[in-house]
Amino acid sequence: MTTFLVATNSVHTSATLCDYLADRMRADDTVHALNSQVGGDETTAEMIRDGEDALNTVWSRLGGRTTVETHQFVRGNEPPKDILAFATEHDVDEIVIGVRKRRPTGKLLFGSVAQRILLTADRPIAVIPRES
Repeated sequence: MTTFLVATNSVHTSATLCDYLADRMRADDTVHALNSQVGGDETTAEMIRDGEDALNTVWSRLGGRTTVETHQFVRGNEPPKDILAFATEHDVDEIVIGVRKRRPTGKLLFGSVAQRILLTADRPIAVIPRES
């Protein structure tokens, strides 16, 4: 039995990560889908709705095949902090994240959630490329 953590922020990312997991997971696995928003002035109602839609995509694509639990956090933390803390608290076996190609200036100005997770995680991570 494997416990996966799918970190997602869009329907497109969720679909890409579900495609990856469909070939890997078994009926006795657990998938936790997590959307993390900072909150306050940095999070709009649209971002919350997009996060809910992303979580619903994971549930609808994988829920009939295995146990899927969805979680949306809006509690003042940066997403990498929420993702890594959740992975530790729930003894996740593998973190599954999506990455897209970014211009160097975009990465420099805004950082990379995936990069921060990769550099600090203490468990396996599947990094799934998605189109821009």
